[in-house]
Amino acid sequence: MDALTRKRVDNLATLRALTHPLRTRLLGALRVDGPATASELGRRFGESSGATSYHLRQLARYSFIVEDDHQPSRREKRWRAAHELSSWEVTDFLDDPASRSALRVLDHERIGWMVGRLQAWYAERQSWPRRWVSAAQDSDIILRLRADELAELSRELWEVVARRAEQQRSDDDAEAERVAVYLHAFPTKDVVG
Repeated sequence: MDALTRKRVDNLATLRALTHPLRTRLLGALRVDGPATASELGRRFGESSGATSYHLRQLARYSFIVEDDHQPSRREKRWRAAHELSSWEVTDFLDDPASRSALRVLDHERIGWMVGRLQAWYAERQSWPRRWVSAAQDSDIILRLRADELAELSRELWEVVARRAEQQRSDDDAEAERVAVYLHAFPTKDVVG
């Protein structure tokens, strides 16, 4: 079993490269749908090819994407994601005000995207076959854990998800669908109830 490829973000400049909303959408599209040109991505997101081309070059500058091996023409570059995942250690960015600001922007964008996907699921689930609705998971739980136990739980959950990601079905499998999985496990001082 091959490990998922990961881009480790370890400096503010690279983190900032992800804070533009169009860049995160472009990177996500290349990761999920595969290689594309600036024009193709521009049409998909309702942006000019000039804007998408600029943001693709910025992603390439920080090694999030690379030119695809297969270039259908000399006129326009086809890009692909260089890694399957991006990750960073939040604690690496907490001591510097500029880093915290970049984290806030990125968090805001990611939360908006996740909430939007969840709302779309709730709005459309009645149109899905019942087997898919029954297979979907929607739950939460509040546990009392120590920090080391939370770290262990997070590792265990990620191992399960990573194993499934490595065994993904191909696009030509008519029985397979894209599945959004969000993992959040964090301490809270909120009173439940």
